[in-house]
Amino acid sequence: MYIQILALLTTLIISLTGGYCFYLLNAPLPWTLGPLVAVSILTAIWKIPAYWPVSIRNFGLIILGYIMGSSFTLNTLQQIAVQLPAMLAATVSTVIFSLLIGYITHKKTGISLASSILGSTPGGMTQMVVLSEEVPDSNTTVVTFIQTIRLLSVVFIVPFLAVHGLSAGLGSEGQGVSFGKPLPYAEVIFAFAAIASALAANALNFPTAYLLGPVLSTAALVLAGLQPPAVPAPLAIAAQLFFGTYLGVTTKIANLENWKQLLPYSIGGGVAIVLFSLGIGYLLTFWHNIDIITAFLGTAPGGMTEMGITAINVGADVSIITAYQLFRLLFMLLILPVALKWWFHSRNAKDSH
Repeated sequence: MYIQILALLTTLIISLTGGYCFYLLNAPLPWTLGPLVAVSILTAIWKIPAYWPVSIRNFGLIILGYIMGSSFTLNTLQQIAVQLPAMLAATVSTVIFSLLIGYITHKKTGISLASSILGSTPGGMTQMVVLSEEVPDSNTTVVTFIQTIRLLSVVFIVPFLAVHGLSAGLGSEGQGVSFGKPLPYAEVIFAFAAIASALAANALNFPTAYLLGPVLSTAALVLAGLQPPAVPAPLAIAAQLFFGTYLGVTTKIANLENWKQLLPYSIGGGVAIVLFSLGIGYLLTFWHNIDIITAFLGTAPGGMTEMGITAINVGADVSIITAYQLFRLLFMLLILPVALKWWFHSRNAKDSH
């Protein structure tokens, strides 16, 4: 118990230091990327045990889910209904391009096609790694490596482009989120709804339950006419730090093997997908009346949490971005794994005859 507490405090100190350094450097998402970099690198170099309970990460996700859900309005709901075809087109285009990247990586590096495609598909690292264990001719270590490098590339490149290249003219950057005057006891109502919905979503095995549950419950309360309370800036910063620290703890640099051969293609694939998403986002600005930063963050393959945090920081339309990311998440979790598994099995069956 004492060792765990010591490891937790050490991890927290490293995380705070990393976040503050990134803040001083004016880096994008300092309180998410700073802890991620500091914890993952320093614990690997110093070989000290890092400890960060998943419950702390979940608490941060609940806060972030509340912030995202509180941005929904009736107008947003109408926009989402109108933009469903665009969401489908953007998602399918990204998947097809990712499969092409996977095929090129397979041809250039000699790794199996199954490993390359599962590593290149932006369907969430956990989901693709689990799927790789069920697909013949797939190397789970290779899939984990490619997914890790791709994720880190996207998580760093997208916020940098969003903060320093695309956010001119939007609302000022800020960690706190304010709204109109809330009802009495609104804090209790929204807090209870966020926590209860997170636990319920987890019990029902929802994807990213501790984020998705609060997003849906908070959005429902706002759409019902309740005014959400303001989120204090320190609490929003803490939520980002909790999530970034967890990413740093779970990023095991020392466990990456055969990295010399795969690294350039993994980074190149991640950059290519980001640029492709930027192109798709640019086309969406002509299809619908949305700004380029909102369109880009909605189509970028960085995950709903990371893109939501970026949107909060640059003043983009969080609700539209969350809707696009949620649509793709559900597509990736419910449809893509089944389709890929069927294709790999049918392909292996043909090869065996």
